[in-house]
Amino acid sequence: MKIPLIMVLLPLAASVLPETALADPVFVNRSAALPVQPVYAGGWEHFVGGGVALFDCNADARPDIFVAGGENKAELLVNTTAPGGAISFDAGTLAPITGVTGAYPLDIDGDGLLDLAVLRVGPDRFLKGLPDCQFQDATAIWGLETADRWSTAFTATWESGQSWPTLAIGHYVDRARADGPFEACDSNSLYRPAPNGGYGPEIPLSPGYCALSMLFSDWQRNGTADLRISNDRHYYVRGGYEEMWRLSPLAPYAEAEWPRFSLWGMGIASRDITGDGLPEVMMTSMGDQLLQINRGGGRLENAPFALGTYAHRPYIGDDGRPSTGWHAEFGDIDNDGRDDLFIAKGNVDQMPSNAMHDPNNLLMQAADGSFVEKGQEAGVATMERSRGAGLVDLNADGRLDIVVVNRRVPIEIWENQTPESGNWLTVALRGQGGNSMGVGAWVELRTDGRVQAREVTVGGGHVSGQAVPLHFGLDAATQAELRVIWPGQAPGEWVAVAAGQHVTFGPAGRMD
Repeated sequence: MKIPLIMVLLPLAASVLPETALADPVFVNRSAALPVQPVYAGGWEHFVGGGVALFDCNADARPDIFVAGGENKAELLVNTTAPGGAISFDAGTLAPITGVTGAYPLDIDGDGLLDLAVLRVGPDRFLKGLPDCQFQDATAIWGLETADRWSTAFTATWESGQSWPTLAIGHYVDRARADGPFEACDSNSLYRPAPNGGYGPEIPLSPGYCALSMLFSDWQRNGTADLRISNDRHYYVRGGYEEMWRLSPLAPYAEAEWPRFSLWGMGIASRDITGDGLPEVMMTSMGDQLLQINRGGGRLENAPFALGTYAHRPYIGDDGRPSTGWHAEFGDIDNDGRDDLFIAKGNVDQMPSNAMHDPNNLLMQAADGSFVEKGQEAGVATMERSRGAGLVDLNADGRLDIVVVNRRVPIEIWENQTPESGNWLTVALRGQGGNSMGVGAWVELRTDGRVQAREVTVGGGHVSGQAVPLHFGLDAATQAELRVIWPGQAPGEWVAVAAGQHVTFGPAGRMD
């Protein structure tokens, strides 16, 4: 007897899963119309990196784009798209910054405006957001002492009782080590808020194993965020592993609690795809892309190969060598109520062990929980050396578009024109006490007895972050129920919401 894959993942009744057969995804490349053509470029210190930040920097409800440039200067693209129209941008005003590997938007000082944590080959910079997409360098103002290092990962969370976030920065190879680069991984950095605002001195997270992605997540749903770090085996060579750290007291998980394993870790994506409220974890690598199913109680299991998420070799062309995965992100591309998976791919440079012609993956989730490759059908199977990326609705039509940063060639902007897409809903949170984005909160959306659960996080991906409303696909449902579980609080009441709109919730309930 053939057991459906979703039954392998979770004993979930098939009757609660949407069964609507939707058309293949369709995307149109809008990159040629950009006012500038951002290119991430540089030598070996920019073999990794190449990220993008997606956020609204002028409060017009349109996501704007900050693009890392490596040895080129970073670029800001300000969204001018009319609702439902063809995607368009103007060039933003940004003081020249070079050496940028990636960036993450968040409200650090709690003033309601989004700031930018800018990672660099060189001292990191923290830009305070001002009105109308203007920024001020607040690194020194906030007491953040950054050194001449090679930063390639970032995440943030709000610890209990704090109005400023705790920040973690992952560093790659130690540039000061003359015996490197192999076995010369740098330590990582933790910054905790000072008593009177801003930050205290760096707290080293040591040893480091060449971090390329970090994520604070309440992955056990116990009300406490842990720090997951994905590390690049290529440079720690031996003795290193994927890490999980507790914040209180600050310490790595013991080996008996967190079984050690190693991979060429590049990016982290987290999303509940089984419907049990616990987030699964996707890790990109050279070779297999590893999805781990969350079984609860601190136990993660590698997904079965038949699920279709390993994406270990190119799916088109004649290059059969292993793939190199970078940024991974879950999102419901066709709004059928099931999260799909985008993976940015590309050779490090000229690494002969891995594929040179390595198209990005667009893995669409089927009703049985398996994933089917549709990158070629969607038109997004380009062969550039892709790095960072993001899924975001750029033109307010309820469909997720794709932004991809490539090494040495311009970025790609893919407008989602998938026909016969399902209904949708977007949700923004407005927190309090400095945590204006509601980081650490969970949003649960219920349709026909099935619940989609989303955690609001900062971090993960491959040097690419976003601060945009949560997007939910609803399939054929025209109504849903929604509740928010704020950090440290009991679940709120279920609230009825209609499809096809944007809603905002605060601690006291719906605000719009």
